[in-house]
Amino acid sequence: MPSVQESIDVDVPLSTVYNQWTQFEDFPHFMGGVEQVTQVSDTLTHWKTSIGGVEREFDAEITEQHPDERVAWKSIDGKTHAGVVTFHRLSDTSTRVMVQIDWETESLAEKAGAALGVDDRQVKKDLARFKEFIEARGAETGGWRGDVEHP
Repeated sequence: MPSVQESIDVDVPLSTVYNQWTQFEDFPHFMGGVEQVTQVSDTLTHWKTSIGGVEREFDAEITEQHPDERVAWKSIDGKTHAGVVTFHRLSDTSTRVMVQIDWETESLAEKAGAALGVDDRQVKKDLARFKEFIEARGAETGGWRGDVEHP
């Protein structure tokens, strides 16, 4: 099972970064291949993606969420994947965002892409775009500070 681990330092306070990350419907602004995310409930999102010409739709469940600390999820249908994003205060004005994603490859192209590090580069680019997005705004577009305990 392939896995990606990437991090980036963002020159924005921790709560602002965390609040923005909880705005899943804004993900298409900075995530390549993500066409739409719909927040169905506090813990359920519906995704539409188009990556390398392959279109997919799937639901993902928030399995754990703690304000200013972490958001973890897993897919509940479609392509099998899971991940966690953690947020680390570096100073009053900067935050480290760390992402870990694990998934099952389905096609030969996906297996080749994982072996060549295509997914690692995509996550790195997405984090760089997130950094640009939140630093340019200087404020979050919204935020959900609910707590979801790990089952």
